[in-house]
Amino acid sequence: MLAAGCGGGASSGSGDSKTLTVWLMSGSAPDATVSAINKDFEAAHPGVKVDYQVQQWNGIGQKLTTALAGNSGTGPDVIELGNTQVAGYSSQDTLLDISGSVNDLNGSQWLPALKDEGAWNGKQYGVPFYAANRVVIYRTDLFQQAGITAPPTSNDEWLADLTKLKGLSGVDPLYLPGQDWYVWLSFLWDQGGDLATGSGANWKSAINSPAAKAAFTFYKQLGDTSGTSAPKDADEATPQQSDVVAKGTTASFIGFGYELAAVEKANPDLKGKFAAFPIPSKTAGQTAPVFLGGSDLAIPANSKNADLAKDWLKLETSAKYQSQLAANGSVPGTSSDTSALDSTPTGKAMAAGAKNGKGTPITPKWAAVEADNPIKAALTAFLTGQKSVDQAVSDADAAINKTLQSAS
Repeated sequence: MLAAGCGGGASSGSGDSKTLTVWLMSGSAPDATVSAINKDFEAAHPGVKVDYQVQQWNGIGQKLTTALAGNSGTGPDVIELGNTQVAGYSSQDTLLDISGSVNDLNGSQWLPALKDEGAWNGKQYGVPFYAANRVVIYRTDLFQQAGITAPPTSNDEWLADLTKLKGLSGVDPLYLPGQDWYVWLSFLWDQGGDLATGSGANWKSAINSPAAKAAFTFYKQLGDTSGTSAPKDADEATPQQSDVVAKGTTASFIGFGYELAAVEKANPDLKGKFAAFPIPSKTAGQTAPVFLGGSDLAIPANSKNADLAKDWLKLETSAKYQSQLAANGSVPGTSSDTSALDSTPTGKAMAAGAKNGKGTPITPKWAAVEADNPIKAALTAFLTGQKSVDQAVSDADAAINKTLQSAS
């Protein structure tokens, strides 16, 4: 994967023989599902072979840039992009406009957040692939010991439950790192705020607002109420929160199903002791909006097999294969049927939360904002008392604006 260049591409052989090259990221889809799609595709297209290549996230940016910049037609015909990456490539005219094919690709069932992230200047470039969102994963045995009989359905109930859990000796009610900004983002949206406003190349930070300050305040309230042992100056990956939870003294954390799998692998004694619920809202009976992370599929503008690539995407977006993605624990990107997710501890909660999913600002410059994320620094400054909520939010707002308004 680290080698430069495009790799084996979509080359034409003798006669009518062709190769359709598909790049998907490691861990995105089960090999059995992709193999079945390719088998169906090849059966419907005699003489065409699918060259399926698994890519690694580490270093994929440079590899994609190299592949998309070429004009030889030897690069991939279908690529997977993180949903926050699509705007960057679309704005550079390196992806094919598929606006006229949306209906053929089950467009009426697309997850709105991933659809929006796959669009640029009124045109569609990305097809939703799959998604995942954070949920609150909790120990059922510890909740029962604390006298909690049902998951909370509002922020007030959540805080009350954390207070009950705090009464259990040696138990961390909620592991909440100080810089888990995607969790904070749910609270921002729940308060009616947003990260930025604008369109195209013109965006401005929107976090110097009452909503952002309320989100900062509630984030601190969660940590203070639970007495979390998590560091205030690091995110959920430092240390990996699954490693912490695996020690067996954490009652709940906010994360993904794959993190729960890591917990149970590290400590098999905890297997079967977890359940999950969507992140609650300040409004009783509702769930908070969640960042819907995931991937879109796209066709490079320099593909020589664009029509074949669309046919491959038609198969991938069909109910038959979208249901298999759900069975693998992902929210399907182009299907409203998430019933297969109900069989996992986190799946049902994730599907419920995904209905209220949102994305980050659709601008190529947002990646630069996240690269040196001023919101993380602001959270730490506020949680540690270095700055007031007004100052922390104001400073983050200024830093975001500086990046969004910088020259490309």
